[in-house]
Amino acid sequence: MSHPSTSLRTNGKVGVAHEHPVSHPFRIAYIGTVNRSLPPLALHATHGGTWLAERDGAVRGLARGEAISLAAERPLVMLNAPLVGQRLGYAELAGLDLLELFAFVHPARFAVPTPAGLARALGIDPPEDDSTATRTLLACADALLATVEGDWPAKHGAWDVAHALARLRWPWAQAIIARLTEPERTERGLFAKLPEWDEVAPRPQPRSVTIGEDAAIAKLGELTGAGAETRPGQRSYAAAAAKIFAPRMAEGRPRVMLAEAGTGIGKTLGYLAPAGLWAEQAQGTVWISTYTRALQRQLDRETERLFPDPDERRQKVAVRKGRENYLCLLNLEDALFGGFQNRAAVLAQLVARWAAYTRDGDMVGGDLPGWLTTLFRRAGATALTDRRGECVYAGCPHYRRCFIERSVRRAEEADIVIANHALVMLLAERRREEGRSLGRIVFDEGHHLYEAADSTFSAALTGQEAIELRRWIAGPERASRGRRRGLAARLADVVSYDEAGAIALDGVIQASAALVATDWLSRIAEGMPLGPVEKLLGAVRAITLARATAADAGYGIETEAAELDGATVEAAHEATVALEALRRPMVALVGRLRAVLEEAPDWLDGPARARIEGAAAGLDVRARTIAAWLGLLGRLGGPPDPDYVDWLAVDRIEGREFDIGLHRHWLDPGRPLAATVLAPAHGVLVTSATLTGPQASAGGGWARAETRSGARHLDTVVDRFAAASPFDYASAAEVLIVTDIKRGDTAQLAHAYARLVEASKGGTLGLFTAISRLKAVYARIADRLAREGLPLYAQHVDPIDTGTLVDIFRDDPHASLLGTDALRDGIDVPGHSLRLVIMEQVPWPRPTVLHAARRAAGGGTAYDDEVVRARLAQAFGRLIRRADDAGRFVLLSSATPSRLLDAFPPGVPIRRVTLDEAVARIATGLPSGPRLGHQVREPASGEAA
Repeated sequence: MSHPSTSLRTNGKVGVAHEHPVSHPFRIAYIGTVNRSLPPLALHATHGGTWLAERDGAVRGLARGEAISLAAERPLVMLNAPLVGQRLGYAELAGLDLLELFAFVHPARFAVPTPAGLARALGIDPPEDDSTATRTLLACADALLATVEGDWPAKHGAWDVAHALARLRWPWAQAIIARLTEPERTERGLFAKLPEWDEVAPRPQPRSVTIGEDAAIAKLGELTGAGAETRPGQRSYAAAAAKIFAPRMAEGRPRVMLAEAGTGIGKTLGYLAPAGLWAEQAQGTVWISTYTRALQRQLDRETERLFPDPDERRQKVAVRKGRENYLCLLNLEDALFGGFQNRAAVLAQLVARWAAYTRDGDMVGGDLPGWLTTLFRRAGATALTDRRGECVYAGCPHYRRCFIERSVRRAEEADIVIANHALVMLLAERRREEGRSLGRIVFDEGHHLYEAADSTFSAALTGQEAIELRRWIAGPERASRGRRRGLAARLADVVSYDEAGAIALDGVIQASAALVATDWLSRIAEGMPLGPVEKLLGAVRAITLARATAADAGYGIETEAAELDGATVEAAHEATVALEALRRPMVALVGRLRAVLEEAPDWLDGPARARIEGAAAGLDVRARTIAAWLGLLGRLGGPPDPDYVDWLAVDRIEGREFDIGLHRHWLDPGRPLAATVLAPAHGVLVTSATLTGPQASAGGGWARAETRSGARHLDTVVDRFAAASPFDYASAAEVLIVTDIKRGDTAQLAHAYARLVEASKGGTLGLFTAISRLKAVYARIADRLAREGLPLYAQHVDPIDTGTLVDIFRDDPHASLLGTDALRDGIDVPGHSLRLVIMEQVPWPRPTVLHAARRAAGGGTAYDDEVVRARLAQAFGRLIRRADDAGRFVLLSSATPSRLLDAFPPGVPIRRVTLDEAVARIATGLPSGPRLGHQVREPASGEAA
């Protein structure tokens, strides 16, 4: 392709674009010069080799050293520079990254970050192999640069951002500027372009209505469509779920339904049908809570059936997440105007491009590509969200355009709100105190309620928590380029009006000095703690190190908070006095702020009221945190509280300490879950495919479900429903237990993984119980598999976020993925892309202090077995996701107890075989296809239907 030299105007200056021969580098000029040349060279590196493509020339392989030298001399087109750098062993590799260009041209648009994935997103034929992928990269670059020459949906704002990126010497900037048409008039900037939200009156109390079974089934028929397969299990499920929408009979006695629906029943539409009917007739809100982001995205898509019209759906459905998930516009403004430098500043500009086109500003699991922030390594993506509780609410100039505030208000008006378990629990606690509890809640992925409650209702007095509290109160200790401000700056107008408030605020700030300060870890390590809280943490560290049996292992260590020496108890007492001295003025300040709100002085306009309400809420939350710390410290040196489990911990990564503290969890987190979330509600549905666990296991069945959902602590009738999966697992799947892999032999383990993946020709999910073993296996087999055309990816190794790794795995049927707990549950990869699951050993629970206490209370070995069965069932559940799925589950542990094998669905063939036999069976292809047969499992004797 030829581009003659052309005089072009850019940014008020005239530059000349020169054509360069193919053999020359793609010369990038910056301000004042434009370049219409197309990049002539592309580099692609995998574990199987490295290739270079020249425009209109040959593709050739080259050694890593030569590739690194070329990349250092000239900008090369590449895909995911951090990943290419890792493959070449050169971490600081930079170049013309196509993913960055894609993010600029198509903000808020998804593409799988591989040559094939990007090609499909751009309407280009995907490459046949790694060598041809290099030429595909050049084609993708051409297509993206051609897009900016015309009009395209994301053109608005591109001119200004491109020039800002040119000033930052972004490699693609001048090539874009050369092709863009300058706008005829100045375009509105991002902060003026974003729409404002409006205040609306609170929704009235929902009407009392009852959704009949027939109505729920009829609504389900509308959602599934006239030509859909009739599913008896799904129809029965919808009828059962409708019961929770009937009015409750007494305060504290909600309608509760525990519903187990096997994979393939279609439970999502099963509960959306009665939920949508009730929300419409009662004019109320149904909260649907999940544990994973993947299911949140799926639910969001499924609501299109309830509300096909996009405008209506935008009003009726809201996705609500924690504040830390959303882009903070004030943080972005700070980053754009000097707060970020170098590569971080480039990221800020690309995020600004996305912010102009995003649906809701969600940076974590929303429409911001998950791979974008990982391209910039540790270049400040988290600083663009509100992760430190620093929001100034109405004091922010972007308050009326704030993504966070918009999501809150949309949730208040919506019929269906999709959220996560932790947020629903926190909101339920807050609203219970305000007298407006969450009335109707559906907990999908209900088998995770226990873990979510365990985390939400816990307390941790750690150095990291304490220093964050101090910074929230007093502001940063040192000069900072950021905008973080202390309470005094945020409440200046209040304290000038209210003398008692000023005194309380001064007391809070003075008392916060007792918390830990910058460099606290090094001072404690040197035996020179500063203040009572640091002194306590120093004592915690000393006693934990003294008692730990794994002190040399390099990972976190812990010990029971029992039989503590006098020095530790005395340090706890001093810390208690200091924390109580902080809590008292904090509570007083909350009272004064609320008094100001009630007095409503003349200067208290809407924005000021919102800012004071926000500060009062933040103070109240932190006062509760301190109260929990005091409760924890109050038990040290005395008899243990039977309701709680307390321990001391030193958190480490590869031997490096990063936190020290005291921890408290409920022995049974179902108790606060029931009291805080379930009892105040009117109707609750807890549902999952694995709610009850294996019926034959000790503690299994409905008793287990009631315990782990908190339902057993309610004074109400708990209804039960069960529908077995329609899938014929016996025909679709097979479990192989390999008996000749020596435990602890990493070389043998890696060899087994390689042979099994090769036999399956990819499509393998490998699950590990330890990150160290995952890394060791990956290092041994990645190159070998890549040479066979079987790409391997891994959590904790590849510089890619977990969600994107799953996207890549799902997109390529020859790819395999290694991971840990996050991949054992909550990912959905139906079809041929996942046909083999390998677990490297029986997933026994880690012997923590908390596990030991629950094990003792829950039946000893039987409790361990219950945990393992649940993990095996969750891992097996990744294999069969739809009617035509088939595959094998391999467990590389000869010592697998037979009593645990009831974790797998009834009828699934289970064979103990050698590695050679396992490889031979997998190489023969998939098990025969499944037979379908929908059915409803009859409740056991004494169970309610």
